[in-house]
Amino acid sequence: MIPLAEFKQFTEQQPAFKVLKPWWDVLAEYLTVAMLMIGVFGCTLQVTQDKIICLPSHELRENLSEAPCQQLLPRGVSEEMGGLREVSGLKNNLDLQQYSFINQLCYETALHWYAKYFPYLVVIHTLIFMVCTSFWFKFPGTSSKIEHFISILGKCFDSPWTTRALSEVSGENHKGATAGRATATMVASAGPGKASEGEKEKVLVEPEKVVTEPPAVTLLDKKEGEQAKALFEKVKKFRVHVEEGDILYTMYIRQTVLKVCKFFAILVYNLVYVEKISFLVACRVETSEVTGYASFCCNHTKAHLFSKLAFCYISFVCVYGLTCLYTLYWLFHRPLKEYSFRSVREETGMGDIPDVKNDFAFMLHLIDQYDSLYSKRFAVFLSEVSESRLKQLNLNHEWTPEKLRQKLQRNARGQLELALCMLPGLPDTVFELSEVEALRLEAICDITFPPGLSQLVNLQELSLLHSPARLPFSLQIFLRDRLKVIRVKCEELREVPLWVFGLRGLEELHLEGLFPPELARAATLESLRELKQLKVLSLRSNASKVPASVTDVAGHLQRLSLHNDGARLLALNSLKKLAVLRELELVACGLERIPHAIFSLGALQELDLKDNHLRSIEEILSFQHCRKLVTLRLWHNQIAYVPEHVRKLRGLEQLYLSHNKLETLPSQLGMCSGLRLLDISHNGLRSLPPELGLLQNLQHLALSYNALEALPDELFFCRKLRTLLLGYNHLSQLSPQVGALRALSRLELKGNRLEALPEELGNCAGLKKAGLLVEDTLYEGLPAEVREKLEEE
Repeated sequence: MIPLAEFKQFTEQQPAFKVLKPWWDVLAEYLTVAMLMIGVFGCTLQVTQDKIICLPSHELRENLSEAPCQQLLPRGVSEEMGGLREVSGLKNNLDLQQYSFINQLCYETALHWYAKYFPYLVVIHTLIFMVCTSFWFKFPGTSSKIEHFISILGKCFDSPWTTRALSEVSGENHKGATAGRATATMVASAGPGKASEGEKEKVLVEPEKVVTEPPAVTLLDKKEGEQAKALFEKVKKFRVHVEEGDILYTMYIRQTVLKVCKFFAILVYNLVYVEKISFLVACRVETSEVTGYASFCCNHTKAHLFSKLAFCYISFVCVYGLTCLYTLYWLFHRPLKEYSFRSVREETGMGDIPDVKNDFAFMLHLIDQYDSLYSKRFAVFLSEVSESRLKQLNLNHEWTPEKLRQKLQRNARGQLELALCMLPGLPDTVFELSEVEALRLEAICDITFPPGLSQLVNLQELSLLHSPARLPFSLQIFLRDRLKVIRVKCEELREVPLWVFGLRGLEELHLEGLFPPELARAATLESLRELKQLKVLSLRSNASKVPASVTDVAGHLQRLSLHNDGARLLALNSLKKLAVLRELELVACGLERIPHAIFSLGALQELDLKDNHLRSIEEILSFQHCRKLVTLRLWHNQIAYVPEHVRKLRGLEQLYLSHNKLETLPSQLGMCSGLRLLDISHNGLRSLPPELGLLQNLQHLALSYNALEALPDELFFCRKLRTLLLGYNHLSQLSPQVGALRALSRLELKGNRLEALPEELGNCAGLKKAGLLVEDTLYEGLPAEVREKLEEE
């Protein structure tokens, strides 16, 4: 006997594969088991019992043309018995070996092949059906995808994050439904006024009694959050891999078509040959010399049972075939290579769940036949909204309020600042720090400020550096009059959020980014009309002209900074309208001359033209129209000389000429009697005009990194000098008159050719050792009493 367990391997798949078996595959599997039992049962009988039993026919030889079993056909038992007569000749005395020989010979020659091999055919056909049903689970090109999909599907189904995400949606829907019922109740109570006031109150209060609590949201620990994060990455990669082809869909169609063809073939030939299974079989063989008989009447012992099994088998095959035909109908009557999550999107509220295609879509269609809950829970890991929520949860686990408070520092303005850099998102715990005054976010992608932002009641400054941010309208209202300073840095200026230009309480706006090549010439910037309080505007870009929208704030803008990163600024006519502008910076704007538009700024107090290409500053005479100008920065240019009419700038207090190509200074510079700071370091000066001694208000003089060999004695007439930087020149001695600088507190002498220091340094009452920058050997060469004075606290 053949145990049924031997055939188990043909239908055995991993238990998890059952989710990819729709009801027709499950039914077909049970049908194949039933057909296999029929075949195995028939084979068992075929092997263990006699197949056929033959008896010699007693008809005369001249009647051999008639069927040897004719007399056994149904005609009435009595008539049959009366027709028998004794036959002369050989007697019927065959021994057992002769019967066995005749049985085997008649079985091979007289019995129809269908009757002989019926059970074996059933087993073979059933095995073919089993192979066709499970082939795509075994084929290397498809089994790997199926196993990977089942593995991810199971993890997604069991993930605590899936439960949490769906529970949050359920809670939101519950709140919406409760609000809807409450509204309906209120409308109903406002209807016909027949009910008393007490009854109306009862109607309003009663719905609250039947309201059930929304499902509790499960809490995720850090480990579960990391596992869910890894699942999101796996789902993304798997989707990209599976959506590329349709081998699973094609393989399933092929095996179904093969089963249908097999079904028709089996059905046709079984219906044709089933009648060949008969109980009586006539057998004529030339064995008279051996047995004395040539005609035998045989009994196929299992014919009656086989005929019944055949009809059962055909019935099962018909049902099996109908399931295959239905499968074909299901495969072709709808687009199974496309799968829409529309119903899931409507149910969960995750509107960004994408539709899928090809093999991914086909497997999801099969999953729906098993249980649509699987695809619903799986869809959670296709949603970017869900992924962002998970990232937010992980962020909140990682960045606790206590950890964030450790990062609080005072910035240059003295404000309590929180700086976060290169995070995958903005932790919600940030908004629990109500003491924060300045928030700096750098390299944080896709920020959407939550309602919790309204908890930062002390927030005055916001920096968004390569951190695009969305701000709901309700929060725009919150920040509109509260935020004073905002800094935005991005790749292109058109990425600056529009809500920035609606903050009417803003006092400082700092923008950094490039104009696209097609917009650089026009330099179009969003309107600044809403910024009624704006006083400082800083723009670092590649504009070809001053943006026209700057004139929107001309009436109150006090400081304008344009940093062009070397791109040439051609048109500056808009500057003329900035009547109240006090500070102007035109840094790295490719200027070769001082723009004439600047001379129209009557309120200008500070001008910075750093990092341009200025070679000549003859236009400096026109600065006398800027009567309030006190600071002029012309550093980091290529200026070779200072014109004599610099003397006209009598109100100038600070003049920066460092990092140029100056070799001499005009004596008229000494007529700028208001100068308090003069920086001419990093040039090529070899001498100084004695007229510098006329600068009686001079407090800071920087002469470092020049080629000075000596200093005029008149320089030490500047009694108010506090800082004198002479480092890295060619000085061989320092005049003893340095002792006349009683207010001197900082003196730099490093990098010169000095052999000794004058002991008159002890007369500089404000100079201490910390303010004297000189080589240690020179310092040790001072008299002991001088060193003691310098080292006094």
